[in-house]
Amino acid sequence: MTLTQLNYFITIAETKSLNKAAEQLYVSQPSLTNAMKELEKELGITLFFRSGRGVTLTNDGTEFLLYAKQIYGQYESVLEKYGKGGSYKKKFGVSTQHYSFAVKAFVDMAKEFDMSEYEFAIRETKTAEVISDVSTMKSEIGLLYLCDFNRKSMEKLLRSAGLEFHHLIDCQAYVYLWREHPLANQESISFEQLDGYPCLSFEQGDNSSFYFAEEILSTNEYSQTIKANDRATMLNLMVGLNGYTLCSGIICEELNGSDFVAVPFHDDEQNPNSVMEIGYIVRKNTILSKVGELYIEKLKCYLNID
Repeated sequence: MTLTQLNYFITIAETKSLNKAAEQLYVSQPSLTNAMKELEKELGITLFFRSGRGVTLTNDGTEFLLYAKQIYGQYESVLEKYGKGGSYKKKFGVSTQHYSFAVKAFVDMAKEFDMSEYEFAIRETKTAEVISDVSTMKSEIGLLYLCDFNRKSMEKLLRSAGLEFHHLIDCQAYVYLWREHPLANQESISFEQLDGYPCLSFEQGDNSSFYFAEEILSTNEYSQTIKANDRATMLNLMVGLNGYTLCSGIICEELNGSDFVAVPFHDDEQNPNSVMEIGYIVRKNTILSKVGELYIEKLKCYLNID
């Protein structure tokens, strides 16, 4: 088995076509086909179903793809860190829950590289997809939070996905709302005061479990709720409907603007202000790339972490 064969295999799996993979790799289709036949023979498994419509992965091929991406990704990380570079574009991706500070750190990181040499990706997405993206090496780093409510389930899920969580910062919950909201000037806001205003949360798709929620106190009953898929829509709902969301209070005005405020959430016996532990996830035993290391540095700098 060679790194070239792994690269060929990954490219075919991603394009779902021998022709497209051959064009992308600048090799002939017969060479590509022979390389895959040799790989299948060495492994003793069938990697693809071939038809007139293209190729699809077998069950064995789907499982092997995870290992192939891990091995080839580690090779690229080592080459980037210790090699003298090459003609190919290096890839780096971050998947995150909807945190403006994560995007800000990404912007600051990207400014320090020649972006013509990289394929950068920042994905604000659902919690389950953050985990999946890092597990399958679609992204090198993922950002999410743990709390007393979701910790046990999330840590079990991370372990089963071969991931590890690294602590960044602990935060108390804040109420995030429009600056002109009737409650915006309060020193703190209680759960009772929020009754009558729509509670906004990010859609989690089919994974509607409370453990995947990005907002604290997700198990509470709210008289009005609206789900959104992105931060821009969330901010529009805050302005148009006096909606609010419960968040970490770490807000990047440079990206979100100055029309919004974060007010401390006032807890009580029924609604304790659970600590949100924000951190990043990576695959176990992974060597961070030079870009990944700088991204973590930018995160820590923005969060004032030594």
